[in-house]
Amino acid sequence: MSALERLHGADYADNVPMIRVLIADDHAIVRGGFRQFVADEPDMCVAAEAATGDQTISLVREQAFDVVLLDIAMPDKNGIDTLRVIKQVRPEQGVLILSGYPESQYAINLLRAGANGYLNKDCEPDEIVRAIRAVARGHRYLSEAVADTLADHLDKPTVGRPHEALSEREFQIFCKLAAGRLPTEIAEELHLSVKTVSTYRARVLEKMQLANNADLTYYAIKNGLIE
Repeated sequence: MSALERLHGADYADNVPMIRVLIADDHAIVRGGFRQFVADEPDMCVAAEAATGDQTISLVREQAFDVVLLDIAMPDKNGIDTLRVIKQVRPEQGVLILSGYPESQYAINLLRAGANGYLNKDCEPDEIVRAIRAVARGHRYLSEAVADTLADHLDKPTVGRPHEALSEREFQIFCKLAAGRLPTEIAEELHLSVKTVSTYRARVLEKMQLANNADLTYYAIKNGLIE
């Protein structure tokens, strides 16, 4: 019996609305781990699971969840693209991003894109549970690392890395270009014209003071944005 059940009585779970969680990760073993510690909480349940970005979006279209636990490195549609579509489909949907990358690499851009929290997968299960509860209540959850990064930006707004100055759409296209995607592929996936993608590419290169796509890829690898 959990501490909450001991405190409030065995009927605690019957009297408290369950936090419905959608676990979205392409690794079954990772989903299994999340499923276990979510299921251990008396006020939470795993309402659904998804292994791809498209599956995640389909589930969000079909039903409401209190929190979507979303891996950033999803196949077919990465976490950045998936987050963007989720927020278009359900603007109020709580999304907690989980990533193997350090918080300082992606957190600011993803919070701008509408994420309600960002955690590294190396964090303790207790912290993920706290974050799920916070997001379910309509709050944002910031780990110490994210809070420190944001504080640094407030104290010294001019010292951020170049990719942190990109807009949400610019960052989205930057990640695709850095991963070697062609403008025609990006245009088709994002339902944009090739000319529009080329315009965004030019803006990205100008803002980041880089010369070409190879520079974007090198920058992304050097800064831990892609592997």
